[in-house]
Amino acid sequence: MTYIAFVRDNPRWLAGGFLLTFFSTFGMTSFVALSAGDIRRDYGLSHGEFGTLYMFATLASALSLPRLGQIVDRYSVQKVALFVVPMLALASASMALSQHLVVLFVTIYVLRLFGQGMMVHTAYTATARWFSAQRGRALSTVILGHNAGDAILPMGFVLIATSVGWRNGWLLAAAALALIAVPAIALLVAADRKPRSSDPAARQIDARDWTRAEVIRDPIFYVLLLGVMAPGLIVTTLFFHQVYLVELRGWSLEVFASSFLVTAMVNAAFTLVVGQLIDRFSGVSLLPFVLLPLGAACLLLGLVDAQWSAFGFMALLGISNGLSTTLFGAVWPEVYGLKHLGSIRALIVSAGVLASAIGPGLTGYLIDAGVSYPGQILAMGIYCFAISFVLLLASRRVRARSQVQTAPAVVGV
Repeated sequence: MTYIAFVRDNPRWLAGGFLLTFFSTFGMTSFVALSAGDIRRDYGLSHGEFGTLYMFATLASALSLPRLGQIVDRYSVQKVALFVVPMLALASASMALSQHLVVLFVTIYVLRLFGQGMMVHTAYTATARWFSAQRGRALSTVILGHNAGDAILPMGFVLIATSVGWRNGWLLAAAALALIAVPAIALLVAADRKPRSSDPAARQIDARDWTRAEVIRDPIFYVLLLGVMAPGLIVTTLFFHQVYLVELRGWSLEVFASSFLVTAMVNAAFTLVVGQLIDRFSGVSLLPFVLLPLGAACLLLGLVDAQWSAFGFMALLGISNGLSTTLFGAVWPEVYGLKHLGSIRALIVSAGVLASAIGPGLTGYLIDAGVSYPGQILAMGIYCFAISFVLLLASRRVRARSQVQTAPAVVGV
C-alpha cells in the first residue's frame, strides 16, 4: 500500500492524532519561551528565577503524569480529548490574565501537563493501538502535527505579540483551542479504529504484554529512558533560553524565529522516512542512531557564532526530532506490548517531562553563575554521543530477549 493510499483509507484517525500534536504546541517550551522575556520583565524575574519556577512547575506536571496518564487505558480517546484539550485552553487563557507568581506557576504547570504531557501521550498511545503493521507510517503522519505547529505557531505568535501584545497572543491561543481544536478532535476520534481485512499482515509480533509493575523492575527500561530523556532535556533547555542565546550572539529574534520553518520542513520529510524505516526494520533496530543528529546539532550551535548556525542547527534538529519522536512512539509496543501501553507510556512521558523540567532551571543557574552557555551546549552534544553507545548495547539486549520469548519450545523425543 502506498503512503497516499494509506492516508486516504484512514483519514479521521490520522487527522485526529495530527490535530492533537499540532495544538499541543501551545504547551511546549519552544512556544512558551517566546514570552520568556516579557514574563521576566512583568514579574521582575532573573533568568535563574524564572528557570527555577518553570522547572518546578514542569517537575510537578511530570509527577502528575504517571497517574493521570492511565486514563488512556480506561476511557475512549474522545472522552480523554474532551478533557485534556479544554484544560490546555484554560491554561492559555490563564497565561494571558495572570498577574501573580502563584497563578503563573499553576498556569505553567497546567500548560506543561496537558500540552507536552497529555495531548501528546493521548495521540501516540491511541495511534500505536489503532495500527500495527503500519504503525511507523501512522505515527510519522500524526507527528507531522508537531512539525506543522512548529512551522506556523511560533512565528505567528511573534507577529501577533508584536502587534497586540504577548498577553493578547495567549488569549487568541485559548480561543483557537476552544473553538477549533475541541470540536474538530472530538469529532475525528469519536470512533476507535478496528483492524481491517485489508490491513497488511504485521511484519513482526509485538512483545508480550508487560504490566507496569514488571516494567519498573526491568533494568532495560531505565537504559532506554536515558535516550528518551535526552531530547527533552536538551531541546527544552535550548528553546527555553533561546532569547538569551539570541541576545548573547547579537542575532535577530525575528530571524531566529523564522528558522523554526527549517526544522519543521526537515522534520516533516525525515519523519515520513523514519516511519517507513520502522515498518521495515523495527524501532529497536534504529535505537543506536536516535541521538546522533542532536549531538551534531549541539556541536554546531555551541561552536559557531554566525547566525547561519541557527539554520544549520534547526536542520539537524529537524532530523533529530523526526527520528526521536517517531521512534519513541513506536518502540514501546515492540518492547512491552499493547495491553498496558497507556500506563507504561505515562511513566515514559513523565520521565521526558522531568528531563525538560531539570534543564531550564539548571542551565539558568549556571548562566547566572557565569558559566559559558555555548560551553554548556557543547557538553550536551558530548552527552548525546555517549548515550548512543549505551543504546546500541540496549538494542542488542532487547532483540536477544525477544528472540528468546518467541522461540518455539523444543520437545524431547
